[in-house]
Amino acid sequence: MTLANKELGRQGESLAARFLQKKGLRILERNFRTRSGEIDLVARDKKELVFVEVKTRSGSAFGSGLEAVGPQKCRQIVRVAQEYLLGNGGFDQAIRFDVIGVTMADTISFEHIKNAFDAG
Repeated sequence: MTLANKELGRQGESLAARFLQKKGLRILERNFRTRSGEIDLVARDKKELVFVEVKTRSGSAFGSGLEAVGPQKCRQIVRVAQEYLLGNGGFDQAIRFDVIGVTMADTISFEHIKNAFDAG
C-alpha cells in the first residue's frame, strides 16, 4: 500500500468516526490490532458494541469501497472482534458488524451498512 493510499485510508477512517459520532455512537477504539488483523473502529451504539470496517475511495473508478469487503476480510474481522471481546470481558453483550464506504471525490459521501455480515 502506498503512502498516499495509507493517508487516504486514515482520512476516511477519521471522517467515518465523525459520521458515526454525529449519529450518536461513541468511538471506543481506532485501529484495534491483534496478530489476526485490525478493526478500523470499535464503537458503542446504545447497548450494542459495533465493529466497523471502513473502506475509502478517491472516486468511483475502482468501484465502491464496500466491494472490497469479501468473505475472507469478514472472517478476519470476526476473529479480531473475538479477541477484542476476550480482552474486554464482552462476550455477553450484543454486537454487530458494520461497513462504511467513504468516497472522497468532489464531495464526500458515506454508505453505511449496518449488520453488513454476521459472526457465523
